[in-house]
Amino acid sequence: MTREMTYKPDETLLLKYLGSSPVLRIIDFLLDNPLSDYSKNEIARNLAMSRATFFKYWRELEKSGAVRSTREIGRATMYKLDATNDVVKQLIKLDMTLARKTMIKATEEYQRPITVKSRTR
Repeated sequence: MTREMTYKPDETLLLKYLGSSPVLRIIDFLLDNPLSDYSKNEIARNLAMSRATFFKYWRELEKSGAVRSTREIGRATMYKLDATNDVVKQLIKLDMTLARKTMIKATEEYQRPITVKSRTR
């Protein structure tokens, strides 16, 4: 029996598949923006997450080594996912697999055989 998953317009494939817990929302945001680094305040603001909730889960991500600091700008420390972390590597792989499967499914659904009707004169 397959479980029908509901889709929210701003929900990514990873969140649709795994759920949208605060820690997954943080990871998903950083996965979707791999070339940029962000301060903690920027991440919380982009996720519309309360500071209390954000900092509660952020500490877990730091302890696990999933995020790393990249540089300091004034008093702000910038962060991104640590792509060398084994768990992060697996999450990246899962995200890519979900995207690939969704793309294949969408392609198959939209490919329809073309029928040509001949006219008789």
